[in-house]
Amino acid sequence: MSQKTVRLTMAQAVARFLTRQMTIIDGERVPIFGGVFAIFGHGNVAGVGEALYGVRETLPTYRAQNEQGMANAAIAFAKASFRRRFMACTTSIGPGALNMVTSAALAHVNRLPVLLLPGDVFANRRPDPVLQQVESFGDGTISANDCFKPVSRYFDRITRPEQIIPALRRAMQVLTDPADCGPVTLSLCQDVQAEAYDYPESFFDEKVWVPRRIEPDLDELASAIEALRSAKKPIIIAGGGVLYSEASAELAAFAEKHGIPVVETQAGKSALPHSHPLNMGSVGVTGTSASNALAEEADVVLAVGSRLQDFTTGSWALFKNEALKIIGLNVQAFDAGKHEGQPLISDARAGLNRISGGLGSYKADSAWTERAKAGKAEWLAAAERATATTNAALPSDAQVIGAVQRARGGRKTTLVCAAGGLPGELHKLWQAEEPGGYHMEYGFSTMGYEVAGGLGVKLAKPDSDVIVMVGDGSYMMLNSEIASSIMLGAKFTVVLLDNAGYGCINRLQMGTGGANFNNLLKDTHHVELPQIDFAAHAAAMGAVTRKVGSIPELEAALAETADEVRTTVIVIDTDPLITTEAGGHWWDVAVPEVSDRDQVKAAREGYEKALQAQRFG
Repeated sequence: MSQKTVRLTMAQAVARFLTRQMTIIDGERVPIFGGVFAIFGHGNVAGVGEALYGVRETLPTYRAQNEQGMANAAIAFAKASFRRRFMACTTSIGPGALNMVTSAALAHVNRLPVLLLPGDVFANRRPDPVLQQVESFGDGTISANDCFKPVSRYFDRITRPEQIIPALRRAMQVLTDPADCGPVTLSLCQDVQAEAYDYPESFFDEKVWVPRRIEPDLDELASAIEALRSAKKPIIIAGGGVLYSEASAELAAFAEKHGIPVVETQAGKSALPHSHPLNMGSVGVTGTSASNALAEEADVVLAVGSRLQDFTTGSWALFKNEALKIIGLNVQAFDAGKHEGQPLISDARAGLNRISGGLGSYKADSAWTERAKAGKAEWLAAAERATATTNAALPSDAQVIGAVQRARGGRKTTLVCAAGGLPGELHKLWQAEEPGGYHMEYGFSTMGYEVAGGLGVKLAKPDSDVIVMVGDGSYMMLNSEIASSIMLGAKFTVVLLDNAGYGCINRLQMGTGGANFNNLLKDTHHVELPQIDFAAHAAAMGAVTRKVGSIPELEAALAETADEVRTTVIVIDTDPLITTEAGGHWWDVAVPEVSDRDQVKAAREGYEKALQAQRFG
C-alpha cells in the first residue's frame, strides 16, 4: 500500500509535528505548545533554527538570555497552565545544553512537563571532537547530554531522521500523562537535524490531547471509604495534584459536606481560597499553628495529590497519633504508597467525588471541626501581627509580604517565588483566593527560578497581575530574563528584598549551632563588601525601578506602578534575622556529632531528642 509522504529535514519534521498538537481549554481548541524558547548555537542554529523560522507564524520562538532561565520560564508556563499546555526549549550542545540540566531536575521533581531539545554531537562522527563536545575516554557513545538521563522522564538521542517518529509520539504521551508527567529530552544530533527523510503525511495529522481522569479501583476505594468513615479526627492534605486536576471546587464541596479541615502543601496552596472556613493554611515545617495542631492529632490523613516530602510531614515528626492512617489519593502509585500509605490510585477530582459518594452522610465530629475553626482564628490574629505595617528601617520578610498583600493582593494576582526564607513566610502568610494565585517552586527550591518563573507565568496568564518576590541572593544567581520580559512586553512586578546575603541559610546555620560564616556578606572572606545598586542594575535591562526605604513607601510604590506596561523592580532593604515565630515545625537537618564549639554540642543534644519523634518507615 502506497503511503503519502512529505520530504523534510528531521528538524523541520519536529517543528511541524509540534504545531499539530492541540488541546481543549474552556471549550476552545488551542495549540498545546505555547511556543519554543531558543538560544541558538552551532549545534542547533542551522537545523532547528531554520525549521523554527518556517513555522514562526504558528509556533512562536522566544529569544532568551540564559538557557536555565528560559527552561525555568517554560516550566513556570506549564505550572501556571495546570499542565494543560507547555513549551519546548532548544539549545546548542555543550554548555548551552548543560545549563538546562538543573531545570530538567526542577521539572522532574515537580512533575511538570517541558520538552527539551538540546543539540548533540555529529552522529556520523566525522568531525569528532566537534566544538563543545565532551569526550569519554572509555565510551564513544557518551555526550554531555547523557546528564539529562536521570532527570528526564523520557530521554532519546536521535541519530537517524526517522527515529523522530516514535520518539515524538512517546514524548507527547509522557508530557500529557497525569502519572508520568515530567521533562522529556530529545537529544538532536546536529548533522541529523539537517538530514532529509520522506515522512508519512499522517505523522503530521492534528491530534487533540485532553487530560486522562483515572478512576479509582473499587477495592482501594472501599478501603479508603472505610478508613474515613471510622475517623474521629480526619484531615485533608491538599497537594499540587488538586490544582493539576482542576479539582478545587470538588475539594471545597468534599470538605464542606464531611466537615473535614484542609491543610495545604507548598504546591497545593491556593487549592482552596484562603478565606474558606475549613482552609487551615500551610502544613509542616512552614505550617500554620492551626494546621500543625490538627496534623499532630489526626487519625486519618487523606493526602490528595501530594508526594509527602519532608517539609510537609515535618520530617515525619509532625504526625503523633499512634493510630494514624494515611490514604494516598494520587495518580502516581510511587507517591500514593509512601510511608505505608493506603493507596488510592485516582485522579483527584474523580477520587474525591467517588469517596464522597461512598461516605454518604458521614461527617467529622462537630467538636473537631469547630476546634479547627477556632485554631484558624487564633492563627489569623498571629499572622496579622506579623504582617502589620511598620516604620522600621529594616523590616522583616513578613512585613514586606503584608505590604504586597495590602497593595496588590487581589483576586487577579499571581504571587511567584522559589527559594530562601521567603517560601516559608509566604507559605504561612500569603492569602491566595484563586486556584493558581500562589505559584511556588519549592519541590526543588531552585534559586534563580523567580524572575524567569515570573516571565513564564505572565506568558501563560497575560491578564494576571504577576508579582515576583525574590531575595538578593537568588536575584544575583539569575536575573537576565528581566530583559526578555521587556522584549516580549510581558510585564510583571519584582519585589526584591535585600538582606545582604543568604539570610535563610544564615538562620539555619545559627539554628544548628553553627557560627555566622560565609552566608551574610559581612561574614564572608572579603577585601571589600559589594555595594550593589539593584535598582540601577534592573534599570540597565530596561525595567522601571524604585528603591524604597520603608513599608509605607513600598505600598505607595506598588500602587503607583500597578499600571506600568514595563516590568517593574522595587527594591527594599530587609532584616536577615527576623522570621515569623508563630507556627512552624522541626525540620531534620543533621547536626555534627563532634565539635569543639559548645553551641554545636547543645544543638546536637536537641537534635537527638527531636529524632525520637520521627515515624521512621
